[in-house]
Amino acid sequence: MTVHDIVTDPALLPVLRTSAEAHAECQKLLSLLEPTSTSPPSQETLAAISKQQKIVFSLLAQLRGLNRDAILRVRETKQATAEARQEIDRLHLQLQNLYYEQKHLMGEIAACESYDHKYLQLPLIPVEEFLELHPEHKDSDPHELMIARINHEHAEREKLEQARQELLKRKQALIAENKKRKEDLASLDQDLERFIDAAKPIQKIFEKEY
Repeated sequence: MTVHDIVTDPALLPVLRTSAEAHAECQKLLSLLEPTSTSPPSQETLAAISKQQKIVFSLLAQLRGLNRDAILRVRETKQATAEARQEIDRLHLQLQNLYYEQKHLMGEIAACESYDHKYLQLPLIPVEEFLELHPEHKDSDPHELMIARINHEHAEREKLEQARQELLKRKQALIAENKKRKEDLASLDQDLERFIDAAKPIQKIFEKEY
């Protein structure tokens, strides 16, 4: 596996090309610097070495610039990665909060569904009987039907309470009338006793005459 198989980022390909070119030019420079004889190098060789050094220095400068650009891109990539990680962590935390909220709501729903509601204990008339009285609720959903049955029971109880109040008023009126009659009878008894007491002297007179 070559380095070109490992590095596939288009931004790094110029670095590989420049690096390979610099390596090749360095090999050329080294070949020029290898001593071929004991005599000092000629002016032509020195000129070639100087020219090759300039080429190598130019390529090394390019490599330093490309390396600096690569470092800046790495920093930018790290910064973008850190920001993306923070966003992912934030979304993950938000997802966990939603999951816990969902579990809480599901628990509340289950508690409400299993709660022993008071309306379930109301002595409502059977559904069949209610629908016979109110056929307009035949297509109602269970919730609306239950509300209608409770309202019906409330109305019936109000009628019964009104009838009870009327009967209570009649009872109180009868009690008051009976009390008045008892008082009238008691007063009549007293009048009768006074009449009898007043008639006793007359009775004695009649008894003496007869």
